[in-house]
Amino acid sequence: MKIHHLRNATFVIESGEHFILIDPMLGAKGSIPPFSVMRFKAKKNPTVELPKNAASLLNKVTHTILTHSQTLGFKPLQHSDHLDAAGEQFLVRRDIPVTTPAKDKDYLEKYAIRVENGVEDWQSIDFLGGKITAIPAQHGHGWIHKVMANGSGFFVELPNEPSIYISGDTVLTDNIKRALAELKPDITVVAAGEAQMDVGQPLLMSSKEVLEFIALSPNKVIANHMEALNHCPTDRQTFSQVLKRHGLADKVLIPADGETLIL
Repeated sequence: MKIHHLRNATFVIESGEHFILIDPMLGAKGSIPPFSVMRFKAKKNPTVELPKNAASLLNKVTHTILTHSQTLGFKPLQHSDHLDAAGEQFLVRRDIPVTTPAKDKDYLEKYAIRVENGVEDWQSIDFLGGKITAIPAQHGHGWIHKVMANGSGFFVELPNEPSIYISGDTVLTDNIKRALAELKPDITVVAAGEAQMDVGQPLLMSSKEVLEFIALSPNKVIANHMEALNHCPTDRQTFSQVLKRHGLADKVLIPADGETLIL
């Protein structure tokens, strides 16, 4: 298995003939308004361009997994750090089959996105000769997760490949701990950017929660969702130093934009 990290939470899983695109934020630098204007500097998003190898990888995409897309029932592009206008256009133009939480299926189909699988929480279905299981995610602490709308993480088991759990935009919950303990993924992916809006509690795991997630993960961890959005203060260098202080650096991979991990 190869993991091609593009930017933020957008990456491609390569397995044989399959190229599975995760959460496509594909627009140009600065194509999305700032997510914070008071707590952090009001830069437009994404704050960086896609890497140079993105186009060649996107040309190979055969399937897509969307961990979440809704915000208060608005048009799906409201959650544009995981599906932006360019990502939507890519999926529609290429007629890419999408796997997503069941609650988002009808919603996405209104915009001509081909949803092949809408998966209920804790449901396992056949997927590319293997299985995919949806794991409940809670997008923030306190009341704000109801505004953000909760998506799902996905546990993917492909033939002759390490299993991978993409936890999605979530804080650390009992469901997440259950997934790590019961499913025992070979690879876990955690959003480590500590995203925050101008109001409310954090939208993602705090640094303390991320460290606990890593400690609970049975095997290798990939950390993403950093250095691409103006409301995510944690950068790779700072996060790497935190890992070293807690003796976890050897367990965690922090890919650069455009980097390929062979697992």
